[in-house]
Amino acid sequence: MELKGKDYSVSREEGEITLTYKVPLTVLYPNPEDNEDIFEKIINAIIESGNITSLVIVSDRNYIYTKDQTDLLNDLANGYKNILESDLGKTFDSDIQKTFSEDVAKFNYVLFNRLKRDPIGAYVIGLRFLRELKVKGENIDSEEFRYFLDRFEQLMSKISEIKIVRDNVGIMLGYKIGDRQPYRSKLKPLIRPNFTYTRIMSEPPLSAIEIENYKIKDEDDTEVTIYRIPGMSQYLYHLSPPELLLNVEEYDILDQVRNNLIDYRPQENEFTDPLRMRDVFFKISKDMIEDISTKNRYNLSFKDIDKLARILVRLTVGFGMTEIILSDEMVEDVYINSPISKSPIFVKHSKYGECASNIIPNAREVEAWASRFRLMSGRALDEGHPVLDTELVTDLFRSRVAIAQRPLSTEGISIAFRRHRESPWTMPLFINNKMISPFAAGLLWFCVEGARTILISGTRGAGKTSLLSALMLLLMKRYRVITVEDTLEIPTDVFTKLGYDMLSLKVQSAITGEKAEMSADEGIRTTLRLGDSSLIVGEVRSTEAKALYEAMRVGALSNTVMGTIHGENAYGVFDRVVNDLNVPRTSFKATDLIVSVNKIKSEDRLTERRRVLGITEVRKDWNDDPLYENGFVDLVKYDIHKDLLNPSNDLLEGNSYVVKEIASRVEDWAGNWDAVLDNIKARGEILNAISEHANATKNPSFLEAEFTSSAIDQYYDIISKLKEEYGSAEGKNIKSMFDLWLKNKK
Repeated sequence: MELKGKDYSVSREEGEITLTYKVPLTVLYPNPEDNEDIFEKIINAIIESGNITSLVIVSDRNYIYTKDQTDLLNDLANGYKNILESDLGKTFDSDIQKTFSEDVAKFNYVLFNRLKRDPIGAYVIGLRFLRELKVKGENIDSEEFRYFLDRFEQLMSKISEIKIVRDNVGIMLGYKIGDRQPYRSKLKPLIRPNFTYTRIMSEPPLSAIEIENYKIKDEDDTEVTIYRIPGMSQYLYHLSPPELLLNVEEYDILDQVRNNLIDYRPQENEFTDPLRMRDVFFKISKDMIEDISTKNRYNLSFKDIDKLARILVRLTVGFGMTEIILSDEMVEDVYINSPISKSPIFVKHSKYGECASNIIPNAREVEAWASRFRLMSGRALDEGHPVLDTELVTDLFRSRVAIAQRPLSTEGISIAFRRHRESPWTMPLFINNKMISPFAAGLLWFCVEGARTILISGTRGAGKTSLLSALMLLLMKRYRVITVEDTLEIPTDVFTKLGYDMLSLKVQSAITGEKAEMSADEGIRTTLRLGDSSLIVGEVRSTEAKALYEAMRVGALSNTVMGTIHGENAYGVFDRVVNDLNVPRTSFKATDLIVSVNKIKSEDRLTERRRVLGITEVRKDWNDDPLYENGFVDLVKYDIHKDLLNPSNDLLEGNSYVVKEIASRVEDWAGNWDAVLDNIKARGEILNAISEHANATKNPSFLEAEFTSSAIDQYYDIISKLKEEYGSAEGKNIKSMFDLWLKNKK
C-alpha cells in the first residue's frame, strides 16, 4: 500500500513503513540534519501520514535513515501534534492578544515557526523569552498576564519532553540558534547512489578508533579503513567506494546509461561465458558514457570514463560492491547473511579476522545475484536444491561461492564468498609471509619432485588450497598435470599460460550432487585413462577418497599425487580418511606426507596468522593405529613460542623412509644423507633468495607465479650445467649460480 503527498510517498510492506521524500537537485543540502526547511517538511509529512520506520531522501544520492533515527522524528511529530490538539494550541483571546501582542508573538514564534524546524533552538529561545517574561511580570499585576505566563511555562514543559530536546539538555548553555550539529550527531544517514539499492554507512561511529588505512589496488584507489569500536570485540571494515565520490554530472551519466542498458539485458546463454559478457557490457557502457558526456558537454577524462564503466558493469551484470571488497587482497571471505538488509556484509580479513562492514546489502539485488550464479554455473538452485557451489571469476579476483536458500536457510538467501588470488600462491610468497621456513619449503619441493603422495590438512580458511597451488608450481613442466575439483578453485588457466601441460576436470559436488555431472570418484578413475599424469584433487571430501587410494595402492599413479583435506593434524587426517570416508587402514599407508596448516591466533583473539605447523611422514610398518605404533614421524615441527618451523632430529639423522626412497633413485644421493640434506637446503635457499630479492628491489612481482616458475626452470637448468661440467651439483654451487642469475633481475 502506498500513500502519496505533494513531494513524498509512504509505502507499507511487511511491517516496514518507508517515507520517501524527493528533494530537487537545486537544493544544496537535502538532508534534514543540515537543512531546517527539509527537517520541517519531513515532520509535516509524518504528521500527515503517521509514524514511519525508515526515511529515504532522494536527491543527488539516496539518504536513508533507519528506525532508531526515525523514532526521533516520530517523537517530535507526535509531540507537536499533541501540543496543537491540547489547550496550548488554541488561539489566545482578543484581550490577551491586544494587551500582550509582543509576548504572544514570541509564543507563536516558538510553537509555529521554530519547533518543527529546530526543536532544540525553539526550546533555547523559549527559555530566554520565559526569563524575560518573568522579569517583566514582577511589575505587572494582571490575571491575564499570569494566565499567559502559565501557558508559556506549560509549552516549555511539553517541549522539554520531546526526546531530541531531552537528549541535548547538556548543550543548551551557550547554544547558538541555527547550529545543526546536534542533529548531525543524531541523524546519520546511510548513503547510497540513487542507481543502486545497496546501502552505505558513510561515517563510522563517533567512538571509532582508526587502526589502519589503505587503498585497494586496481579499484580506482578505493579506500579501506579498519576501526576498533570500544566495547566491541569485532573490528569495522569501512569501505569508501568510488560510487560515493562522484560529482553531480557523473551521477547523471550513470543514471542515464543504466536506464539505456536495460535494452542490452544479457540472454541466459551469455552467462556461460561471464568474462566475455562483462567485457561486452564494459565496452557498451564506455560508448554510452562518451556519447552522453559529449552531448551534455561534460569534461570527462579517459580515466573517468573507465571508472564509470566499471561501476556500471558491477551494477548491471556484476555483483555490486561485493566485487570491490573481493578485490581487496587482504580479504579472505565475504559473508552475506539472511535475512538480507537486517545486517551488514561481514568480511574475514587476513590481519584483523572477522569484521563488520559499512555495506548493507539489498534483498532484491542479492536475489538477482543468486539467479545469475545459477545461470553461470548451470546448476540448480531451488527448493529441491537449496545449496549451490560455484565460482566467480573476474579480471581482478577469483572466488568460490556457496549459496544457501529456503528451506535450508530459513530466512532466505545467504551467500559466502571465499576469495582466491588471481595468481597462484608461491613458495617465495609463503616464505615472505613467514608461513613456512625455507628449509621446509625445500623439503616439500624435494618430495614433490620425488613423486610422493601428499595431503595438505587444516581447518577451513587455513590456507590448504593456497599451499596446494604453491606446491603445483614446483612440478616440472615436462609432466602432465590433471586437476579434479567440484568447484574450480585452482587457477589452472594461469598454469596453462605458464607452460604447464594442464587438464582441469570438474566433477559433481559432494553437497549438491548434480546428476548431469560425473561423480568425483568416477572423475578420479577417468584420470587413469587420460595418460601418465600427476593428479591434484582439490579436496578429498567423500567417496572419491576410496577411488583415490585404490589408484594409489595399485600403483596406477606413478607421479605426484596431492590434495587437501579437513583435519587438525596427521592423526585427524587418518581418523577422517579411515573412519569417516571408510578407506581401509592398509590403503591409508599409500599416503607419504601430511602437511598440517592452520591459524595461530593472538592472545586477544582479534588477529591471526597462517602457518605450516608440521610435515609428517606416514610410515608403512604399522597395523591398526599409526599414532600408537609409531606410524607418524614428524620431519619438521612448528615452535609457537619462537614462531619457527624447525627440522626434527629424525630428519637430520636420516630417519625418514620417504626421503630415503626418493634419494635411493638418484645416483648422487643414494646412501649419502649429507648430499640429500645439502640439496634440500639448497632448494630452500633458492626459494628464500627470491623472497629476499623481491624485498630488496621492492618489486613484489618477483614473488608471483610467473617469476617463480621461471626460477624453478632456472634451477633445473643450473643442475644440468653443473652435472655436465662437474659430474655433480653441490648445494653451494647451485646457490652461487642461481644468485648470479637472480642478480640481473630488476
